[in-house]
Amino acid sequence: MAHEGLNGTIAGAPEGIEAVMEVIRALPGFADIEVKTSRAPEMPFKRMKVRLKKEIVTMGVEDIDPRQIVGTYVPAEQWNELIARPDVVLIDTRNDYEVEIGTFEGAINPKTDTFRQFPAWFEAFSRELEAKGEKPKIAMFCTGGIRCEKATAYVKQQGFDEVFHLEGGILKYLETVKETESRWQGECFVFDERVAVDHSLKPGRHVMCQACGKPHADTLPACPHCTGEDAAAAG
Repeated sequence: MAHEGLNGTIAGAPEGIEAVMEVIRALPGFADIEVKTSRAPEMPFKRMKVRLKKEIVTMGVEDIDPRQIVGTYVPAEQWNELIARPDVVLIDTRNDYEVEIGTFEGAINPKTDTFRQFPAWFEAFSRELEAKGEKPKIAMFCTGGIRCEKATAYVKQQGFDEVFHLEGGILKYLETVKETESRWQGECFVFDERVAVDHSLKPGRHVMCQACGKPHADTLPACPHCTGEDAAAAG
């Protein structure tokens, strides 16, 4: 919870989830809160945690307020059409270890370790575009759409007018778009005991390394992040 809004995940029986959502939707300003659903065979959380934070996701840029400026929301149903356009640059705003598990076809990986590094990466990227005389439309995405609230606000502040982001994030896309029509490749990292989910939003084939805290395919004999092997090649 922060001045920017509320973001979280809850798990339980369907009737319990709906009871909680009725309470949340009754709060001022939360009637139209974005909700994404998926299923797990067992409880995906070990304990209840509520945090009060300065930023819901830490970018570290003081004057960014997604309540005042944000990119254009693109529904999952329209996402494929947008990112297929040749005048659109597609950027994955998530961390490198998340991108390794799965991403959209043709997406740029900033190779950041934390979201706080995204502004510096984009500054360098925008200078490259300027040197080429290019100012393309920019489309961005993240797991549930929260990081893109900040990322699109930042990019618009940098002078890019046509900035878009996937409404509801990857999870809403996987929930909405048929796998046969999908441009998503791989699995999607999630921040709970499931580690990652596949296109049907069921727990995937990744596990969390107990040594380095990063995910890797459960078919590997050892974590490539710890052994120094290239994750993509090892997978």
